[in-house]
Amino acid sequence: MDNLLLLVHRIPYPPNKGDKIRSYHLLKHLAEHYRVHLATFVDDEDDWQHVPRLEALTASAHFAPLHPKQARVRSLGALLGNRSLSLDYYRDAGLRRWVDGTVQREGISRIVVFSSAMAQYAEAYPDATRVVDFVDVDSDKWRQYAEKKSWPMSMLYAHEARQLLAYERRVARECDAALFVSEPEADLFRKLAPESAARTGHFSNGVDTVYFSPQGDYATPYAQGEQALVFTGAMDYWPNIDAVTWFAEEVLPAVRARHPQAVFYIVGARPASEVQQLAGLPGVVVTGTVPDVRPYVAHAALCVAPLRIARGIQNKVLEAMAMARTVVVSPQALEGIQAEPGRELLLAADAHAFIDAVNGALERPEAAIGAAARATVEHLYGWNSHLAQVCALLEAGRPVRKEA
Repeated sequence: MDNLLLLVHRIPYPPNKGDKIRSYHLLKHLAEHYRVHLATFVDDEDDWQHVPRLEALTASAHFAPLHPKQARVRSLGALLGNRSLSLDYYRDAGLRRWVDGTVQREGISRIVVFSSAMAQYAEAYPDATRVVDFVDVDSDKWRQYAEKKSWPMSMLYAHEARQLLAYERRVARECDAALFVSEPEADLFRKLAPESAARTGHFSNGVDTVYFSPQGDYATPYAQGEQALVFTGAMDYWPNIDAVTWFAEEVLPAVRARHPQAVFYIVGARPASEVQQLAGLPGVVVTGTVPDVRPYVAHAALCVAPLRIARGIQNKVLEAMAMARTVVVSPQALEGIQAEPGRELLLAADAHAFIDAVNGALERPEAAIGAAARATVEHLYGWNSHLAQVCALLEAGRPVRKEA
C-alpha cells in the first residue's frame, strides 16, 4: 500500500463527540487503503490512554500534547500579526518537524487534512495530492459567535471570522479538493469562496448502526416515573451550552407545568460552569461524563436538539434516530440531515413550537416516528459509502464535481 499523511487537530479516539466520530471513521477507512502516518494533538489527559489503539491502525504516529489554556494565550499573538487565532492555537514546532521528516523519509505524495487549522502543516508540499476535510465552515461559526456576544468578545470573534475565512479560501484554492459535512455547508463555502467552487464537495457523516441500536440491553439510568428529555453532547462547547440554557429556561418550565414528571437530562463531558448552574433549576439534571450515552438515549421519552447556532450535521441527532427515538430539533440542528419533519423527527423553530412539540409527544408517543428514523439512518448514513469518494479524490488528484 502507498503512504499517506493524515493531519488531525484532535486525537481521533474515542469517537465520543462530533469531530472525533468523523475523524476516527476517516482514519479507519483510509487505513484499509493506505499506510497511514498520523499527526495529531491530544488536548485531554484522559485521551493518552487511547494512543496504543491508534498506533495499531497506523504505520507511524505523532501525538503532540496541547494544553488548551496555554494555547489560548499563545493564540492571542495572532491579533498583532493579523492572523487567524486558530492557526496559532494549533502551531507546534515538534509536530512540524515530525511531519517534515516523515514526508521526506516515506516519500509521501498524498495528504489528508482534517480541519482547516491543520492545513498549515501541508503547505510545504504543493506537489502532493492534498484533500482537506474542512467539516464545517468554521469562519461562519465565529461570525455567528460575534453576533451573539458582547464587546470585547464580539470584536475578537469578528477578527477570527475574517482571518479564518481568508485562510480557508487560500487553503481551498491551493489544494486538490475541499470537502464539507453536508451540501448546505458546501454551498455556503462556494458562495464565500467562488474561486474554489469546482474543487468543493461534501461527504456526510455516518452512524455505526450496530453500536447505536435500539435492540441493546440497556439498564435505565432514570428514576421510576420520570419522563426524560435528553440532550447529549460535549458540554464545554458554546453552541451546546447556549442550546441547553435556552431550553432549560425558555421551554422546560412550560413543559413541566403540564408534565411534572418531565426531567431535562444534560448528558455530556466537561460541563461548563453555566451548565452546572442549570442543575439548580427544577427538573434539570447535569450528568457530566458518562461511560455510555446509549442507556440515556434508549430510555428517553424524547431526545431534544434545540441548537440555535450550528454548523454541519449533528451526530447527536443521527445517533438518537439510529436508536429509534423521537427527536425534536431546531431548524439549525436539522440542517444537512435528510429527514422529513413529522415522519422521521419533529421540527420546532421557536420556544412555543418546542413546548407544543414536546408536550404533544409526551402525551401521544408515536413509535412510528422512531421506526422511520431508524430506517432512514440505515438507508442513508453508512460510513463506507460516504468515505469512498475521499479515496477516489486521492487517486484522481483533480477537482471534485459540485455534486460530489
